[in-house]
Amino acid sequence: MQTLLNVSNLCKNYKRSARFLSSGFRQPLGPISFALSQGETLSIVGESGSGKSTLVQIIAGLIEPSSGDIYIKGQPLSNLSQQQRCKSIRMIFQDPGNSLNPKVTIGRILAAPLELNTDFSADKIKQQIQETLDLVGLLPDYLSFYPNMLSSMQQHKVALARALILNPDIVIADEILATLDISLRFKIVNLLLDIQEKKGTSYIFVAHNMNLVRHMSDHVIVMHNGLIVENNSTEEIFNAPQASYTKNLLQSHQPDYRK
Repeated sequence: MQTLLNVSNLCKNYKRSARFLSSGFRQPLGPISFALSQGETLSIVGESGSGKSTLVQIIAGLIEPSSGDIYIKGQPLSNLSQQQRCKSIRMIFQDPGNSLNPKVTIGRILAAPLELNTDFSADKIKQQIQETLDLVGLLPDYLSFYPNMLSSMQQHKVALARALILNPDIVIADEILATLDISLRFKIVNLLLDIQEKKGTSYIFVAHNMNLVRHMSDHVIVMHNGLIVENNSTEEIFNAPQASYTKNLLQSHQPDYRK
């Protein structure tokens, strides 16, 4: 399977505050190295503060790394233009409802990435929006709605549609299911898997719910104190974890887990 993303020796260091007894010091990240193949789902798990969100925000271009390299399809990500990066990697944030501008209609929210990053005609933009709505299961009627007029599930679908509108190679989902109840979480996960089967999209999925991780992932990275303590297939992580931290993490989230 073709390697799509390659992260090599990625680090993020933070300066300790000069203030006396400051508590503002942040745990450094890295060095981190891993690869993601085309059409695969990689889940990143670990306790709060382990570095999961920092890692995916660096990959998405929201935070600058201190050192290390990120390659997509063999090219350094730093060499790509902003438009090329947007077409390669898109991100869905932790609370999709709050990430949608309440003063802008759904139609404008979905049109904006196309207007900024493509040379599509108005008709092509309309067609792309319609195809993306169909992909996530939303009706065209929602284009005239504002985000606060939608249910939480519909807001999640709009956020997903915005991430998919440019047909990216990779979609990063950072704790996007935390605000949904368990039945809706599995509906979103199954929608993501259905889209992956149709489009070949790769996912980087940050989550705490280990049942969901097991359900949708091909590979799992376990992080602790800014480092990867285990990186393996989902089957190996859940059935034969090697690191004691991984075993403890599984036990804390799955009371019926056996060593």
